[in-house]
Amino acid sequence: MAGLVKAKKYDWKDSNLALFGSDHERRVKKAAAETEKAWSGAGAKVGVQIWRIVKFKVTHWPKDQYGEFYNGDSYIILNTYKEPGNEELKYDLHFWIGQYSTQDEYGTAAYKTVELDTLLDDKPVQHREVMSHESDLFKSYFGSVTLLEGGADTGFRHVKPVEYQPRLFHFRRDAKGIVVVKERPLSKHSLNSGDVFILDLGLTLYQWNGRTCNKDEKFKAGQYVSQIRGQRGGKPTIETFDEWEVDENHPFMSHLSSDPLEDNAEESTDDGFQPCILRVSDESGTMKTTLVSEGKLSKTFLDSKDVFIVDTGKKCFVWIGHSASADEKQNAMAYASNYLQGTNHFQVPVTCLKEFAKNAEFDAIMS
Repeated sequence: MAGLVKAKKYDWKDSNLALFGSDHERRVKKAAAETEKAWSGAGAKVGVQIWRIVKFKVTHWPKDQYGEFYNGDSYIILNTYKEPGNEELKYDLHFWIGQYSTQDEYGTAAYKTVELDTLLDDKPVQHREVMSHESDLFKSYFGSVTLLEGGADTGFRHVKPVEYQPRLFHFRRDAKGIVVVKERPLSKHSLNSGDVFILDLGLTLYQWNGRTCNKDEKFKAGQYVSQIRGQRGGKPTIETFDEWEVDENHPFMSHLSSDPLEDNAEESTDDGFQPCILRVSDESGTMKTTLVSEGKLSKTFLDSKDVFIVDTGKKCFVWIGHSASADEKQNAMAYASNYLQGTNHFQVPVTCLKEFAKNAEFDAIMS
């Protein structure tokens, strides 16, 4: 028929999917990341930077609250550093999930972490941190880690001391010597002789030193109450005492109930677990996760063409092969998170490593 032009056969290479994982796609993603105002100055110099997710947006976290995290929120933490004798900037990039953070919040934190990784030219090592199970690397950034109840919007940072609600803080030194501060229920059952506790009543601050607490916990608690007192214009009074100096009639005890504590599901363990390696591959046309080794961890099981999950039961690594497919690379952290949901140690820290990245902890466990 005259005048008709034969239609060009559709070629999938003309679609956007053909560009998925290509250099062009990375340039597009980086351009999008550069429009995120919160990333201005991110990774420009040595130091720690923290952002909080607020209604799908990335917001700067105040520096005087670094080390404080609310259990209803999700955060992004970037540590920029230099190795001795080398001027190149290196990065560790974490997203932190509060126990009661919503799926939207931690999903946004995970997505934005990938975006920041793209902006920094894939140089960062990515980590997932779950509240109360933070990695040693994460905790090393702060003199102490303080875990608070609620979301940051419900915090008391700008509230007058007389309007404060009573809060009990638990100071405990971990195996690496980092003092972790966690808000606890206002119950006598929260106390234990091995640690230090602070009862914050707004205008009165009580420091209760357990019978067998250590000097680091005492020192950090003393710093904490002094800082709070300074923030409130010097108005609060501070009273410090040891466990044996307090009886049931002491004002400190009168603010604590006798209610038993609820079982804490976050303390679940997986004692019978065997370390394992799993392969994540789409070679068959669909994404499959298969067990490669159980009981033995070795780099000989790794293959550049795929992604591998290395699970010790205490820490999970995601090893990303240099020649893995774009989909495997893009979703590596999500695969690990989904896999861990089916275990009894879903809260362990996760670290993503590219094939040629050096990581002393990973090298130590892989024979």
